Amino acid sequence: MLSRKIKAALEGSSAIRAMFVEGKELAAKVGAENVFDFSLGNPATPAPEKVNQVIKDLLDGTDPLTLHGYMSNSGYEDVREAIADNLNGRFGTNFTWKNIVMTVGAAGGLNIVFKAVLDPGDEVIVFAPFFGEYRSYAANFDASVVAVKPDYETFQPDMEAFEAAFTEKTKAVLINTPNNPTGVIYSDETMRKLAGILEKKEKEYKKEIYLISDEPYRELVYDGAEENFITKYYKDTIVGYSFSKSLSLPGERIGYIAVPDEASGSQELLAGIEVANRTLGFVNAPSLMQKAVAGCIGEKTNLEFYDKNRKDLYEGLKKLGFTCIKPQGAFYLWVKSPVEDEAEFVAAAKKYNLILVKGSAFGCGGYVRLAYCIPNEKILRSLNAFAKLAEEYGLTQG
Repeated sequence: MLSRKIKAALEGSSAIRAMFVEGKELAAKVGAENVFDFSLGNPATPAPEKVNQVIKDLLDGTDPLTLHGYMSNSGYEDVREAIADNLNGRFGTNFTWKNIVMTVGAAGGLNIVFKAVLDPGDEVIVFAPFFGEYRSYAANFDASVVAVKPDYETFQPDMEAFEAAFTEKTKAVLINTPNNPTGVIYSDETMRKLAGILEKKEKEYKKEIYLISDEPYRELVYDGAEENFITKYYKDTIVGYSFSKSLSLPGERIGYIAVPDEASGSQELLAGIEVANRTLGFVNAPSLMQKAVAGCIGEKTNLEFYDKNRKDLYEGLKKLGFTCIKPQGAFYLWVKSPVEDEAEFVAAAKKYNLILVKGSAFGCGGYVRLAYCIPNEKILRSLNAFAKLAEEYGLTQG
């Protein structure tokens, strides 16, 4: 029989994946070309050509026993040094290879951090809307998430609600910017206020409270926006990163954790994260992909592709009368449901072969998420289907 934890996980299985499966089933009935599937955040541009070339060069020019062998549970030192140097050059940090732990993607990274810092009963504050899997990651270690409502005008965090969310059980605060699902970037003002509250609460509760920054979309920003590196705001910070989106490598599961020396107990924390990497069964991040990303550290995916999709979809839906939050980063559009129950709206959209994800999956009902990482011609063709949906709900076209 299944464990109680897995039974609970099955009951709360990802709404995103569920809609993705529904999209596949619909495509089998009406043809994939006629389905507009906005469910899954799966990169729609290939990895930069240099990635393939670096992998070929590694396979042709490296001793296979070395290339495919074990290394430190934290990863190759030269790879970690390359990442540290890149961060230092871009953000003025002072990392060395010792501050970096290579991980099995961002999800693996968050789980080893949670394993290292959480005890049963601990609480992790998150900001709605948030990636729904955060609940499962905390539950893996018998902890829980406490969701803080947003400012519904800007979808920046509500700071009064944030301050009120702390309890004796609070062990960490988890942020995600650029945000999945809204595409919002937390402003400099937001981060300064957030850091001030954290510092206040550390003194009040007389313990460290870690700020964990989940950053898989750090490189996907638009209109000249810049993503501030979180360690400059608050010393007790842990940064998690994934190359899944920046290099279009989601299936390769490669990322890293960075812990600054300034963080409380940084050496013990890094040692705990390394042990968690082993004891959770990851052992180490994939050896070939570690070397590959180190050789492509300055490469980026085709941002222009996502930017065009962003503009076409946002402007198209606004003209049809939908209320949308303009994304500053990532590849998601957050759209207000024209009815309070967004599940009804999602069901109505399927009549026009539109696959959307309900906002309650992200802890924020009344909205839907659209992942616009699909071919641009499908974005453009989908607007006819959205026009019919808008008409059904009596929206005013501009």
